Amino acid sequence: MEEMEEELKCPVCGSFFREPIILPCSHNICLACARNILVQTPDAESPQSSRASGSGVSDYDYLDLDKMSLYSEADSGYGSYGGFASAPTTPCQKSPNGVRVFPPAVPPPPSQHHLLQHPGSLPPIPRNSCITCPQCHRSLILDDRGLRGFPKNRVLEGVVDRYQQSKAAALKCQLCEKSPKEATVMCEQCDVFYCDPCRLRCHPPRGPLAKHRLVPPAQGRISRRTSPRKISTCTEHELENLSMYCVQCKMPVCYQCLEEGKHSTHEVKALGAMWKLHKGQLSQALNILSDRATEAKEFLVQLRNMVQHIQENGVEFEACLVAQCDALIDALNRRKGQLLSRVNKEHEHKLKVVRDQIAHCTVKLRQTTGLMEYCLEVIKENDPSGFLQISDALIRRVHMTESQWGKGTLTPRMTSDFDLTLDSGPLLQTIHQLDFVQMKVPSSVPAAPMLQLEECCTQNNSATLSWKQPPLSTIAVDGYILELDDGNGGQFREVYVGKETICTVDGLHFNSTYKSRVKAFNASGVSQYSKTLVMQTSETGLPPCDIKTIATVAWFTFDPASAHPDIIFSNDNLTVTCNSYDDRVVMGNTGFSRGVHYWEMCVDRYDNHPDPAFGVARGDVLKDVMLGKDDKAWAMYVDNNRSWFMHNNSHTSRTDGGISKGATVGVLLDFTRGILLFLINDEQQGPIAFEGMEGLFYPAISLNRNVQVTLHTGLPIPDFYTPGEPEPPGSVC
Repeated sequence: MEEMEEELKCPVCGSFFREPIILPCSHNICLACARNILVQTPDAESPQSSRASGSGVSDYDYLDLDKMSLYSEADSGYGSYGGFASAPTTPCQKSPNGVRVFPPAVPPPPSQHHLLQHPGSLPPIPRNSCITCPQCHRSLILDDRGLRGFPKNRVLEGVVDRYQQSKAAALKCQLCEKSPKEATVMCEQCDVFYCDPCRLRCHPPRGPLAKHRLVPPAQGRISRRTSPRKISTCTEHELENLSMYCVQCKMPVCYQCLEEGKHSTHEVKALGAMWKLHKGQLSQALNILSDRATEAKEFLVQLRNMVQHIQENGVEFEACLVAQCDALIDALNRRKGQLLSRVNKEHEHKLKVVRDQIAHCTVKLRQTTGLMEYCLEVIKENDPSGFLQISDALIRRVHMTESQWGKGTLTPRMTSDFDLTLDSGPLLQTIHQLDFVQMKVPSSVPAAPMLQLEECCTQNNSATLSWKQPPLSTIAVDGYILELDDGNGGQFREVYVGKETICTVDGLHFNSTYKSRVKAFNASGVSQYSKTLVMQTSETGLPPCDIKTIATVAWFTFDPASAHPDIIFSNDNLTVTCNSYDDRVVMGNTGFSRGVHYWEMCVDRYDNHPDPAFGVARGDVLKDVMLGKDDKAWAMYVDNNRSWFMHNNSHTSRTDGGISKGATVGVLLDFTRGILLFLINDEQQGPIAFEGMEGLFYPAISLNRNVQVTLHTGLPIPDFYTPGEPEPPGSVC
């Protein structure tokens, strides 16, 4: 019941209602507080027809606020009317509830009539008084009856009485003058609580009082609550009980009010019937309000549970965020280690190349110095005929040696600078753009792009993809992100980020199936992925039903960009030779990492029995030594009589049979079995040259000025060779 306490307090004094009266606006106020906020108005401006009382028409008249100046714009309070020069304004003060309260007006000098009044009676209400409701601020003029014209709210008075009794810790005696003692009995007829001394003194059990019924205080409290209240009397006719209800005026009336004609034309009903009707209406409204209150309680429970869930989810989400950031940091640390490893490899590679060049130049310089010293000694000889016998050969040797120190020989094969630049810009931009998805505006995110299938294609180990935005999309796009898997059913990875709507991806695996997808992005977020497109990077040279002839068909040429400067190209980069007597390396423009591949090189020119080398190499192979001298190449070098296999300057498997002008050298690389073998004139040359071939390899050849070859690609494998079982989808070569 504590929530009800504010309903039981006067808006002026802030205490529980005492003798509450009902104003025409339906608000309540204590009788004493009503006297305190009365304002006297001048006779000249008080319309006689606007008297207000508890009875009369329901459309009561209010004072004109502009005329009465009841509302002050200076202090937003209520002030007395200052129309008379002789009537000073009445100061006002605030009540505990914040309402402006006016002190009682100073009564006029007492007249003889006042002196004859009862000493305890209240002073009369001044004529032309005005009262303003402290809650709705409506004002009205009082009639001659003054505050007695307003009905008393006996129901509210009874509720306040019961509430105060229920709040009392113990029932006290009502007759004790000082320090009331705890009551021991209650008289139902007297409706008074007594302690034992007061009961013996004021309520002796004899005479007429002997018939009164005394009950315990608790039982008396209950009987007091359930006992009928006193019947209300009419405010205009104090001797008449209220027995009827005026429907139009919405107020109880007595028979005399009906006889006098004030309500003769109004619809009236029995007080008891209307009492039951309004109780039913109030009960029905309370049921609806109770449902709303129940919903409000459930809603509060839901909100309290939500607070708990927010706290729990906040801790969980924070932990998840920390874990995600830690995972990013761990990934960055792992990538850091990988990059440092590459730097170390580059460091070791540079040192090795420079040291090898130092050793090579040292040997060649020693040979050159020896030849020079020998020639000087020969010049010192005085035998002309003997000199002429060897001079031609010496001159040729000197010229040949001098040519070996020609272009590129005295140029460092490696720079001291590390040509590695860490591209951290995209990653930093991504970190700066790292944000929560729910903070984005969904309506501003681009629509998923559409792949244009008619423009998507593959050629060799390259794939070209094209896409566009949906026709009805109006949201701006800042760029696109193209993703491919690894051709092995693995995770997708980004291969392109930019504004273009077409992209060619090179360096893919041959004979592999790739999945691709694209998404758009702008400042608001990233779109959904497009539909996934599946692409095959190559076709088989012969029908796949003939397993003996399955090979990956690839067309490629020699690559001028990666070749030694001494290499001479012709025939659309299919024919090569050299302008140096030293061996120089040239590679193909396509690398292989899976499948079965076969290509041939036809010897167009072969002079002075040189020994060219044919095979495969890594992308960073040495270009100024014979193929196979370092650990980046796997080759067969051959002269006019025999051949050897060589890797990392290790010579193995000498085999009879050489080459001449018009000969054909074939290279077969089979990743299904991980082997490399060679053919001369369609016959296998020696055993399997190398095994365990894994990774990315480029076709390669080393030759000098005495050799010229032409490349032939897109060939099926020889009939005699049976490759390994084809890879199942998703296998790793």
